[in-house]
Amino acid sequence: MIQILASDACANSRPSLDSLGELRVDRVDLPGTSHSFQIARPIDYDRLIDEAAADPEQNLPYWAEIWPSGVALAARIARTPEIVRGKRVLELGCGLGVTAVAALRAGADLLVIDYAPEALALCAHNTRDQAGREPRLLRINWRDVEQARAALREETFPVVLAADVLYERRDIEPLLALTERVVAPGGDLWLAEPNRVPALLVVETLKTRGWACETERCDGPWPDPEDNRKGIVVSIHRLRRPALL
Repeated sequence: MIQILASDACANSRPSLDSLGELRVDRVDLPGTSHSFQIARPIDYDRLIDEAAADPEQNLPYWAEIWPSGVALAARIARTPEIVRGKRVLELGCGLGVTAVAALRAGADLLVIDYAPEALALCAHNTRDQAGREPRLLRINWRDVEQARAALREETFPVVLAADVLYERRDIEPLLALTERVVAPGGDLWLAEPNRVPALLVVETLKTRGWACETERCDGPWPDPEDNRKGIVVSIHRLRRPALL
């Protein structure tokens, strides 16, 4: 079922924050900037894992964590807000809304999608609290390309954002198929990821299809000290779709 959750939707259209259990608020400093966000997220991650165990699609609650890739992409937007300012922007997999906060602060006309209603609820809460407004919200699993295409009504976007969306090889073909349908000719896909093999394969495939690519790297520091201990480095790829001749 496709459910569009507009920013003025009634309260019972999205799960209440109370249903998520106790929340904590973490400070997220954006590397290379003076910007910081206060991001609410669930404390009891183990309970969310247990509740997801019966999901036939194995949609684990990745949305409940603050990932370095989202922080790195938010920092890139904060440093160069013209990336999104005044543009129609789509974010695939909004999670807690770290990147969405940066995009809204920069002046984007933003639509975010996520399969988890809990993620959309927290994204709405965090963007409202930290950016003063919410994006448009669409509940859908972007990996179901035909459903996503129908829900988006064939709309294309000059900017598409995606942070840490490629975990397994099964994610590769859906992302390739969707981006070639939703990124406008001459538009940009901003893909932030910690150098997993599926993401590298997506980048190389799009390059063979004529997409231009620029890559920069961000090594934090990250909100989670464990990520800093591991030395996580995020690659931010700007992939530009060829313009129509």
